[in-house]
Amino acid sequence: MSMVHVAPEAHLVLDPLTSLLAAEREDVVSYSMDPVMERLDELDDIANDLVNSLAPDRPLLNSFPGREDTSYHAGIYGNMFYGIVVGLLFSGILALALYVLSLMGGI
Repeated sequence: MSMVHVAPEAHLVLDPLTSLLAAEREDVVSYSMDPVMERLDELDDIANDLVNSLAPDRPLLNSFPGREDTSYHAGIYGNMFYGIVVGLLFSGILALALYVLSLMGGI
């Protein structure tokens, strides 16, 4: 929190965040919270990025523009691929079982 010296000869300072005009005192130590606030803003952006990573249509913090739906499309194509593989595997096992049953004379 930076203080603005309004009238140095009268020892008046102004807090720009609260618009408080007060007398400057020697017994009060004031620390700048600007670096802390910058770090908090950065952590807030990272937390929002973590929440956005759960939704497939939200942009991520370090991604290029226009790639909001990449996770959505990757999920669709990935699930289609695994669905086709599992379906073909199941069909192959079923065809093999029917062929073995026909050789044994069961059908």
